[in-house]
Amino acid sequence: MRVVEHAPVTSGDLGVDLGERATLVQFSTAFCQPCRATRRILGEVAGLVPGVRHVEIDAESRLDLVRRFDVLRTPTVLVLDGAGNVVKRASGQPRKADVIAALGAAVDGASHGPSQPSDKV
Repeated sequence: MRVVEHAPVTSGDLGVDLGERATLVQFSTAFCQPCRATRRILGEVAGLVPGVRHVEIDAESRLDLVRRFDVLRTPTVLVLDGAGNVVKRASGQPRKADVIAALGAAVDGASHGPSQPSDKV
């Protein structure tokens, strides 16, 4: 797997405020069936943890972010820590338990700056 370091993501990049503790960024497209289930899962998880926000990005209208994060398919999910660093990354529909585990790493401060993206959220 290729490791790509990124500058932290800001609210200006996404057009919305980041979560205080973590942000779940979902890249989707209009006709993506797994994107709908992913939206539901990420929304539920964000609702369980105070300070966590779910942000859905339309990949077709945000090609700048698609290129920046090398998004090759939808859904792709990035888990950002409170500072906007990508701590986990996955493609495809994630399992709720995997999202919760990845979020734990972001919220608990297991990240010390940008880390290697993972293929599991």
